[in-house]
Amino acid sequence: MSDVRIRPVLTSGDREKFIKFLWKIYEGNEHWVPPLLMDRRKLMDKKKNPFYSHAEAEFYIAERDGEMVGRIGAIVNHNHNKEHGDKVGFFGFFESINDQTVADALFDTAKKFVSVRGMDTLRGPMSPSVNDEIGLLVEGFQYSPVILMPYNPPHYADLVERYGFKKTMDLYAYKLSQETVFSERIVRAHDIVMRRHNLTFRSLDMKRFKEEVGRIKDIFNRAWQKNWGAVPMTEAEIEALAADLKPIVVPGLVTFAESKGKTIGFALGLPDINVALKYNRSGGLLMGLYHLMTKKKKIDLARVIVLGVLPEYLNTGAAGALFFESAVRAMPLGYKYGEAGWVLENNVQMNRAAEAMSGQLYKKYRLYDLVV
Repeated sequence: MSDVRIRPVLTSGDREKFIKFLWKIYEGNEHWVPPLLMDRRKLMDKKKNPFYSHAEAEFYIAERDGEMVGRIGAIVNHNHNKEHGDKVGFFGFFESINDQTVADALFDTAKKFVSVRGMDTLRGPMSPSVNDEIGLLVEGFQYSPVILMPYNPPHYADLVERYGFKKTMDLYAYKLSQETVFSERIVRAHDIVMRRHNLTFRSLDMKRFKEEVGRIKDIFNRAWQKNWGAVPMTEAEIEALAADLKPIVVPGLVTFAESKGKTIGFALGLPDINVALKYNRSGGLLMGLYHLMTKKKKIDLARVIVLGVLPEYLNTGAAGALFFESAVRAMPLGYKYGEAGWVLENNVQMNRAAEAMSGQLYKKYRLYDLVV
């Protein structure tokens, strides 16, 4: 009989305990980057985070002998199921000591949450959605996570798979270097695509930030409409994300592709502020800002977190040209490295583009399904 007690997060104190459990799991791990406590609170806030306006979620704590030993979130994203015609529920925010009994109790709880709401599949991790941190790291534990990417201990895959979860999709992360990204062949291909489709590129105009966000929203929801697991973001979600990212946006890392005056795609790159936040071991806001200011020059990597073109330009090579243009524009800004991630393992075009730019497949993340 299990001696593990599972209880829901009901109070602000429970929420703090849920969040700060991370520090217990990752104590002494040199690769882990402590999140800002403020950001984690916002992510879980079912009243203020617009995601929860179309989703149900509950957060749970696992305890043994009065000590916290694990946590999990159980989520039903109604917009996902509407978009894909699925009956899929999700788990996320999973953390556990290396104990199968604890993990089993947490997964049992998440499975029950989604099954009583009519779901037939439990998928994860998604914390809480495909537009947030997703996937379980299965390769690349020797590297720190970059901005808005997850990190976890190696034993999590064993806990998940022993419970009965099966792989449903892998997500790839490529590392690119300015020393190897340029080649005569790719420069020539880039020029051909630009001429053939009258492509031009420009950076984000911060003076017209609201208009630019509107363009991104339109392209994002059209470009990803057919992608595996993709869920359109609501107006409120786009606005909330834009407000969160605006303080760290570098205009030169956000590139729009245009053809004959029409915006047909964009690439959103962000400086990897995790390079600085890694020193912020407490997760506090003030010290986080201090490290961001004092270690700004250490940030030499940018992550392309979103890149896409309108469906009618999907087979034109415009996405690859936009990818390459992002690297070109990052160089004079001082970024020596880039991460392209995540990329679906079955996204042939983007995987080929990363490989053509000498990208190193250096991390893999996995999503799992369980029939409930």
